Amino acid sequence: MTTGAPTPSSAARPPRSRLRTFLPLGIAAWLVLEIWLLIVMAGASSGLTVFLLLVAGFVLGAVVIKRAGRRAFQNLSQAVQQGTAPASGGGSGLMMLGGLLLMIPGLISDAVGLLLLIPPVQKALGRYAERVVERKLGKAAPGTLGDAFQQARMHRPDGKVVQGEVIRDEPGSDAPQGPRPPLTH
Repeated sequence: MTTGAPTPSSAARPPRSRLRTFLPLGIAAWLVLEIWLLIVMAGASSGLTVFLLLVAGFVLGAVVIKRAGRRAFQNLSQAVQQGTAPASGGGSGLMMLGGLLLMIPGLISDAVGLLLLIPPVQKALGRYAERVVERKLGKAAPGTLGDAFQQARMHRPDGKVVQGEVIRDEPGSDAPQGPRPPLTH
């Protein structure tokens, strides 16, 4: 029995994004390169040296993650006690990512993890990520999650973010408006 509705075709499926296409290939290439470098390093020195290097990276990564987590928790609890927003730019997220990369066995991941522990690199990556997020939110289509974030954030000249909603009074509008919430800082 047919309903008259057209049957969906495989062409109606949206195209795959570049990330979904190339991410598995990038991960596979990274893994092959990591294994190759470990084999070359073991041939140049000894297997015990490579093993000790991997164990040291794991221990260092665990210590870094623990310290970054404590710092993030202290910033959060301090902000809650003061009734303010948590301080941004602490670099705890990038430190945790660096620690995680140190814990993953491999020389490339260790090098990238150590780079992420350097404060100027953290600041530069933080600024870059902030610009990318702001640009993506600026291009957000109406009705999307990015649009909701854009509507809910208003920046004051001193850099603080004020939660709010813009209500426009249009002339000729007879729509009754309900009570407005009080304005607070």
